[in-house]
Amino acid sequence: MQQQHQHTARRSASSAQRFLKKKVGIALAVTAAAAVLASAPSASAWTGGSYGGSVVTDVRTAATFDFAAGEIPENITVNPDGSVTLSMLGSCAVCQRTHGPELMRISASGERTVLVTGQVGEAISGNARGSDGTVHYALWAPGNADRNGVYKLLADGSPQRVAALPADSGPNGLAVDSATGTLYIADSLKGVIWSVPVSGGSATPWLTDTALAPVPTEALPIGANGLRFHNGTLWISNFNKGTLLRVPITPAGAPGPIRQVAGGPPNIDDLSFLTPWSDVVFAAQNGSSSNNGPDRVVVIYPNGTYKPVLTSADGLASPSATAVRGDRLYVTDGGVPEPHDPKLQTARINFPALLAGAAH
Repeated sequence: MQQQHQHTARRSASSAQRFLKKKVGIALAVTAAAAVLASAPSASAWTGGSYGGSVVTDVRTAATFDFAAGEIPENITVNPDGSVTLSMLGSCAVCQRTHGPELMRISASGERTVLVTGQVGEAISGNARGSDGTVHYALWAPGNADRNGVYKLLADGSPQRVAALPADSGPNGLAVDSATGTLYIADSLKGVIWSVPVSGGSATPWLTDTALAPVPTEALPIGANGLRFHNGTLWISNFNKGTLLRVPITPAGAPGPIRQVAGGPPNIDDLSFLTPWSDVVFAAQNGSSSNNGPDRVVVIYPNGTYKPVLTSADGLASPSATAVRGDRLYVTDGGVPEPHDPKLQTARINFPALLAGAAH
């Protein structure tokens, strides 16, 4: 049986390689997908087949949550052991602030562990994992300079604040550059990307620009939101402006020029990459949280083109973040609109259909 499984995996990888050679015009995405198909734990799930069809298939609900208890998932990190770390808002902009936020881990077998509990009126937004396994999370404590900022979990599981932020700032997405020991923080209110050593210290405004600022007239004025460190570059989504930006980091650690990768999809929340080597992005469009646009997950290609791959018809309800592990896509749903259906969804990525779309 094991030999048969290995043979199937080799046949899958071989089929993928033949397909990929035909797509030399999209070499970046192609190379990334080949690496995934050859190395993902479930690579043998695809055995060739059509280059068409849906980009994302087999959508399932992996976990459900209690909206009334403040279990409103906002952000996700997929860990090497197959567990996930979820940020739970505890409240949201259009909800009663009656529950404190939580940082929760769900094991591959479904066991739930609350790692941290915040205070009523606060929100745990972004979370990120360093290469050494350290978990960082953003605690958005409006008006409270004594608690607002970014924390990490110590070896004993207790939280420690590593970066204090002004009381009027809105810490949201987090990104870790483990090579330089730098933590980056997206400030959704001030239009700033902060930086701080992962070990802790004074947060420094690393980048301030109108491209990161919120739109004050929006019902939910949120600017820089999702944040990812990817191949020496910071990728940033602006929620109100519907833009995906990338900022190279110079050898001296300073920001290079901002480049807009894509513009148009409203309410881009958080994002993830197809693989560590690919610039193909899965982004969550969280429209129902602001009553301004559709609930979708879109794939954004390196040339800036994009298309929806999941919609509310697939059960999306305030999708806030995505994550990818192998050929599996994870989506957090806040469930803000009635009937309030917060959940974690999973799906499978159809690589041939994904890359076929990149050619158009």
